[in-house]
Amino acid sequence: MLSCSIRSLRRLKCCCNKRWSSLILAKGYCFSKPKVVPSFCNTDIKFSRFYVWEQQSSLRQWRRRSLYTVTDTYEAIELALDSVVKIFTVSSSPNYFLPWQNKSQRETMGSGFVIPGKKILTNAHVVADHTFVLVRKHGSPTKYRAEVQAVGHECDLAILVVESPEFWEGMNFLELGDIPFLQEAVAVVGYPQGGDNISVTKGVVSRVEPTQYVHGATQLMAIQIDAAINPGNSGGPAIMGNKVAGVAFQNLSGAENIGYIIPVPVIKHFIAGIEESGKYMGFCSMGLSCQPTENVQLRNHFKMQPHMTGVLVSKINPLSDAYGVLKKDDIILEFDGVPIANDGTVPFRNRERITFDHLVSMKKPNETALVKLLRNGGEHAFTITLQPLQPLVPVHQFDKLPSYYIFAGLVFVPLTQPYLHEYGEDWYNTSPRRLCELALRELPKRAGEQLVILSQVLMDDINAGYERLAELQVKNVNGIEIKNLKHLCQLVENCSRESLRIDLDDDRVVALNYESARIATSRILERHRIPSRMSIDLLSEQNSLLMDSAE
Repeated sequence: MLSCSIRSLRRLKCCCNKRWSSLILAKGYCFSKPKVVPSFCNTDIKFSRFYVWEQQSSLRQWRRRSLYTVTDTYEAIELALDSVVKIFTVSSSPNYFLPWQNKSQRETMGSGFVIPGKKILTNAHVVADHTFVLVRKHGSPTKYRAEVQAVGHECDLAILVVESPEFWEGMNFLELGDIPFLQEAVAVVGYPQGGDNISVTKGVVSRVEPTQYVHGATQLMAIQIDAAINPGNSGGPAIMGNKVAGVAFQNLSGAENIGYIIPVPVIKHFIAGIEESGKYMGFCSMGLSCQPTENVQLRNHFKMQPHMTGVLVSKINPLSDAYGVLKKDDIILEFDGVPIANDGTVPFRNRERITFDHLVSMKKPNETALVKLLRNGGEHAFTITLQPLQPLVPVHQFDKLPSYYIFAGLVFVPLTQPYLHEYGEDWYNTSPRRLCELALRELPKRAGEQLVILSQVLMDDINAGYERLAELQVKNVNGIEIKNLKHLCQLVENCSRESLRIDLDDDRVVALNYESARIATSRILERHRIPSRMSIDLLSEQNSLLMDSAE
């Protein structure tokens, strides 16, 4: 259920300082007066003893953690000066309309901070599609070469390592803390636009809930604060007391001083996966699409008792372990013993609520969960193994070269959302409607499946008249249904017939004399200065098949 609203993504923006972006002045050093702690003493008699105890417990925690003074802020600054670094990234993104070449090189800047193990934590979007990364510590004119050790684009986090011993002299690491309570003060440290030196802004926590991560197009827990998070702040720590409360990563366009930080549970999940397996593991999903059951008539229809609450299962990803266990029209009542409300939320801290997706996403890969559900009026309990799930149409393709295959001037590519993004910021309305619907709603039927499209036709005598068939999905090659781009490539390359037939969406057909088309391919590649008829991944696969056949 890690989904993303197109409309919301338009307002959320990653805060990576790009040379070409408009100038946004940072607040600089800003110290506000200590916030007044709301009183929980006037508890109404009608509430239970447990509620009174809960409020008193929260008040004790608040007093212990929340009274943030100017002295504490100065301590946070001193703590950050030897930990926060400025990151300089040179990157080059692929061109999905011309997948054999990259776009022009660009420079971006962001922030990061040192964590235990001589590592630097920053945002994934700060180093996405990087070709060269440098870091500079506070007070030093020297930039040091850094390598990207691990990247999690879904959670927008990355880890850098610096080999130079000189860089680590005098550097201290920051410790991760807890999720702050509402109205607790945090200091955001980084290198936003408007200057070259370190900057500190202070704000308070206004909301804690799952939020759309614009970079990874996923929905994970995030903390909303009223401190300015401007381009360049990305990757900088939000410090509370003497520990890190989160990592600055995006703001809300069109709103004043609304920024978001990645909370510690998401950070720890990212780091733990890397430490255990040596690579980024991802965030788990049940692969479900669920509907709230807030309507009384809906609950009665599915035989829910008055004391029951839960959500209705609408769709199940066939690649999910839940596919063979859960069924459409099941009502999920509990997840790991936690009751799910009719609006899909579960209890969180002091009278706060959060969607149950958060409980799922915090599970480790291959970890199991006990799901209690209602089916045809009877209650059942099942154990489900959770895994990170990839959509049929990839949402992002950072740090990865796009795949393509060219035959007779016909350019075949797998459908991805980055391909649709080439149609502009308003790609949802300007891209081909059929492809957009497939990208956002189609579910995979088997592992390794791709939707392959004819992206364009490089004109030649061999393909004249086929140019109007661009942007259609490829269905079959010589009567065989294709599974992915690699399968299409194999079917075409190994064709033994005189004529090659390719069936497209909308019942369109491409027919070519195979030998003439093969000869024309070399001519077309030379004319358009394309180095290879297929991408590196497909070329490696073809070479492996040739070696196997030779043996």
